[in-house]
Amino acid sequence: MAETFGFFQAWLKAPLRVAAVAPSGRALARLITREISRDTGPVIELGPGTGAFTRALIARGVRPKDLALIEFGSEFAVALQARYPTARTLWMDAARLRTVELFDGQPAGAVVSGLPLLTIPPRKVMAILIGAFGKMRPDGAFYQFTYGPRCPVSPRVLDHLGLEAERIGWALANFPPAAVYRLRRSGGERDPSL
Repeated sequence: MAETFGFFQAWLKAPLRVAAVAPSGRALARLITREISRDTGPVIELGPGTGAFTRALIARGVRPKDLALIEFGSEFAVALQARYPTARTLWMDAARLRTVELFDGQPAGAVVSGLPLLTIPPRKVMAILIGAFGKMRPDGAFYQFTYGPRCPVSPRVLDHLGLEAERIGWALANFPPAAVYRLRRSGGERDPSL
Protein backbone atom coordinates (compact mmCIF):
# COMPACT_ATOMS: atom_id res chain seq x y z
CA MET A 1 0.00 0.00 0.00
CA ALA A 2 2.87 2.38 0.80
CA GLU A 3 4.32 1.67 -2.66
CA THR A 4 1.01 2.53 -4.35
CA PHE A 5 0.67 5.73 -2.31
CA GLY A 6 4.25 6.76 -3.21
CA PHE A 7 3.54 6.08 -6.86
CA PHE A 8 0.35 8.16 -6.71
CA GLN A 9 2.26 11.05 -5.08
CA ALA A 10 4.84 10.90 -7.89
CA TRP A 11 2.01 10.99 -10.43
CA LEU A 12 0.52 14.07 -8.73
CA LYS A 13 3.87 15.86 -9.02
CA ALA A 14 4.50 14.93 -12.68
CA PRO A 15 1.48 13.28 -14.36
CA LEU A 16 2.97 13.26 -17.88
CA ARG A 17 6.23 11.71 -16.69
CA VAL A 18 4.60 9.02 -14.54
CA ALA A 19 1.49 8.69 -16.77
CA ALA A 20 -0.35 6.19 -14.55
CA VAL A 21 -2.09 6.64 -11.23
CA ALA A 22 -1.06 3.21 -9.90
CA PRO A 23 1.94 0.92 -10.41
CA SER A 24 1.68 -1.91 -12.93
CA GLY A 25 -0.02 -5.03 -11.61
CA ARG A 26 1.20 -8.62 -11.48
CA ALA A 27 -0.70 -9.68 -14.61
CA LEU A 28 1.02 -7.00 -16.70
CA ALA A 29 4.40 -7.74 -15.11
CA ARG A 30 4.02 -11.44 -15.95
CA LEU A 31 2.99 -10.69 -19.54
CA ILE A 32 5.74 -8.17 -20.33
CA THR A 33 8.45 -10.49 -18.93
CA ARG A 34 7.13 -13.88 -20.05
CA GLU A 35 9.59 -14.29 -22.96
CA ILE A 36 12.60 -13.37 -20.80
CA SER A 37 14.70 -15.78 -18.71
CA ARG A 38 18.19 -16.03 -17.26
CA ASP A 39 19.29 -17.24 -20.71
CA THR A 40 18.29 -13.89 -22.24
CA GLY A 41 21.41 -12.35 -20.75
CA PRO A 42 21.55 -8.79 -19.47
CA VAL A 43 18.27 -6.85 -19.45
CA ILE A 44 17.76 -3.10 -19.53
CA GLU A 45 14.65 -1.77 -17.85
CA LEU A 46 13.48 1.71 -18.79
CA GLY A 47 11.28 3.52 -16.29
CA PRO A 48 11.11 0.80 -13.64
CA GLY A 49 9.25 3.05 -11.19
CA THR A 50 8.44 1.01 -8.07
CA GLY A 51 9.97 -2.16 -9.56
CA ALA A 52 6.92 -4.24 -10.56
CA PHE A 53 8.65 -5.45 -13.73
CA THR A 54 12.00 -5.71 -11.92
CA ARG A 55 10.51 -8.17 -9.44
CA ALA A 56 8.97 -10.18 -12.30
CA LEU A 57 12.31 -10.28 -14.15
CA ILE A 58 14.07 -11.60 -11.06
CA ALA A 59 11.30 -14.17 -10.55
CA ARG A 60 11.95 -15.33 -14.15
CA GLY A 61 15.60 -15.99 -13.25
CA VAL A 62 17.30 -12.77 -14.35
CA ARG A 63 20.04 -12.05 -11.83
CA PRO A 64 19.97 -8.55 -10.31
CA LYS A 65 23.58 -8.03 -11.45
CA ASP A 66 22.32 -8.56 -15.03
CA LEU A 67 19.86 -5.66 -14.73
CA ALA A 68 20.37 -2.03 -15.71
CA LEU A 69 17.55 0.08 -14.26
CA ILE A 70 17.21 3.45 -16.04
CA GLU A 71 14.96 5.73 -14.00
CA PHE A 72 14.32 9.47 -14.39
CA GLY A 73 12.40 9.96 -11.13
CA SER A 74 14.85 10.50 -8.28
CA GLU A 75 12.41 9.13 -5.68
CA PHE A 76 12.13 5.87 -7.62
CA ALA A 77 15.87 5.66 -8.46
CA VAL A 78 16.86 5.94 -4.79
CA ALA A 79 14.37 3.24 -3.74
CA LEU A 80 15.46 0.90 -6.57
CA GLN A 81 19.14 1.31 -5.66
CA ALA A 82 18.38 0.44 -2.03
CA ARG A 83 16.21 -2.57 -2.97
CA TYR A 84 18.50 -3.96 -5.71
CA PRO A 85 22.07 -2.96 -4.75
CA THR A 86 23.73 -5.34 -7.24
CA ALA A 87 21.71 -4.03 -10.19
CA ARG A 88 23.06 -1.02 -12.04
CA THR A 89 20.60 1.80 -11.28
CA LEU A 90 21.07 4.98 -13.31
CA TRP A 91 19.17 8.15 -12.50
CA MET A 92 18.85 9.58 -16.01
CA ASP A 93 16.65 10.28 -19.00
CA ALA A 94 16.24 7.14 -21.13
CA ALA A 95 16.80 9.28 -24.25
CA ARG A 96 20.47 9.46 -23.20
CA LEU A 97 20.88 5.67 -23.08
CA ARG A 98 23.35 5.59 -25.95
CA THR A 99 25.78 7.74 -23.91
CA VAL A 100 26.37 5.22 -21.11
CA GLU A 101 28.29 1.95 -20.91
CA LEU A 102 26.36 -1.00 -19.52
CA PHE A 103 27.38 -4.57 -18.66
CA ASP A 104 31.07 -3.97 -19.54
CA GLY A 105 30.14 -3.69 -23.21
CA GLN A 106 28.19 -6.97 -23.33
CA PRO A 107 25.01 -6.43 -25.34
CA ALA A 108 21.64 -6.87 -23.66
CA GLY A 109 19.22 -9.55 -24.76
CA ALA A 110 16.11 -7.50 -24.01
CA VAL A 111 14.76 -4.12 -22.99
CA VAL A 112 11.62 -3.87 -20.87
CA SER A 113 10.01 -0.45 -20.97
CA GLY A 114 7.58 1.10 -18.54
CA LEU A 115 7.95 4.49 -20.21
CA PRO A 116 4.79 6.38 -21.20
CA LEU A 117 5.72 6.56 -24.89
CA LEU A 118 2.37 8.05 -25.87
CA THR A 119 3.18 11.20 -23.89
CA ILE A 120 6.76 11.51 -25.23
CA PRO A 121 7.52 13.54 -28.39
CA PRO A 122 8.38 11.38 -31.46
CA ARG A 123 11.98 12.66 -31.66
CA LYS A 124 12.59 11.60 -28.09
CA VAL A 125 10.92 8.22 -28.70
CA MET A 126 13.33 7.76 -31.60
CA ALA A 127 16.31 8.62 -29.36
CA ILE A 128 15.10 6.10 -26.76
CA LEU A 129 14.69 3.35 -29.36
CA ILE A 130 18.03 4.08 -31.06
CA GLY A 131 19.77 3.95 -27.69
CA ALA A 132 17.98 0.76 -26.65
CA PHE A 133 18.60 -1.12 -29.89
CA GLY A 134 22.19 0.11 -29.91
CA LYS A 135 22.72 -1.67 -26.56
CA MET A 136 21.10 -4.97 -27.65
CA ARG A 137 22.17 -8.02 -29.61
CA PRO A 138 20.83 -8.13 -33.19
CA ASP A 139 18.17 -10.66 -32.10
CA GLY A 140 17.20 -8.67 -28.99
CA ALA A 141 13.65 -7.54 -28.29
CA PHE A 142 12.16 -4.37 -26.83
CA TYR A 143 9.00 -4.93 -24.76
CA GLN A 144 6.59 -2.03 -24.30
CA PHE A 145 3.16 -1.81 -22.75
CA THR A 146 0.39 0.63 -23.49
CA TYR A 147 -3.09 1.47 -22.29
CA GLY A 148 -3.95 2.57 -25.82
CA PRO A 149 -5.64 0.55 -28.59
CA ARG A 150 -2.50 0.18 -30.76
CA CYS A 151 1.29 0.15 -30.58
CA PRO A 152 2.56 3.32 -28.85
CA VAL A 153 5.34 3.67 -31.43
CA SER A 154 3.97 5.11 -34.65
CA PRO A 155 4.27 3.16 -37.92
CA ARG A 156 6.33 6.07 -39.28
CA VAL A 157 8.92 5.80 -36.48
CA LEU A 158 8.99 1.99 -36.73
CA ASP A 159 9.55 2.18 -40.49
CA HIS A 160 12.22 4.87 -40.20
CA LEU A 161 14.18 2.79 -37.67
CA GLY A 162 13.69 -0.53 -39.48
CA LEU A 163 11.63 -2.04 -36.67
CA GLU A 164 8.50 -4.16 -36.54
CA ALA A 165 6.01 -4.41 -33.69
CA GLU A 166 3.82 -7.31 -32.65
CA ARG A 167 1.25 -7.34 -29.88
CA ILE A 168 2.01 -10.34 -27.68
CA GLY A 169 -1.01 -10.11 -25.41
CA TRP A 170 -3.42 -8.22 -23.20
CA ALA A 171 -3.28 -7.92 -19.42
CA LEU A 172 -7.00 -7.49 -18.81
CA ALA A 173 -6.57 -7.96 -15.05
CA ASN A 174 -4.31 -4.91 -14.88
CA PHE A 175 -5.76 -1.55 -13.80
CA PRO A 176 -6.29 -0.17 -16.35
CA PRO A 177 -6.08 -3.05 -18.86
CA ALA A 178 -2.93 -2.93 -20.96
CA ALA A 179 -1.45 -4.47 -24.09
CA VAL A 180 2.19 -5.52 -24.52
CA TYR A 181 4.13 -5.15 -27.76
CA ARG A 182 7.42 -6.73 -28.81
CA LEU A 183 9.59 -4.57 -31.08
CA ARG A 184 12.37 -6.16 -33.12
CA ARG A 185 14.60 -5.26 -35.99
CA SER A 186 12.89 -6.08 -39.26
CA GLY A 187 14.52 -8.15 -41.97
CA GLY A 188 14.54 -5.27 -44.47
CA GLU A 189 16.43 -2.01 -44.66
CA ARG A 190 17.60 -0.60 -41.34
CA ASP A 191 18.60 2.80 -40.14
CA PRO A 192 22.44 2.69 -39.95
CA SER A 193 22.36 4.22 -36.46
CA LEU A 194 20.76 1.02 -35.13
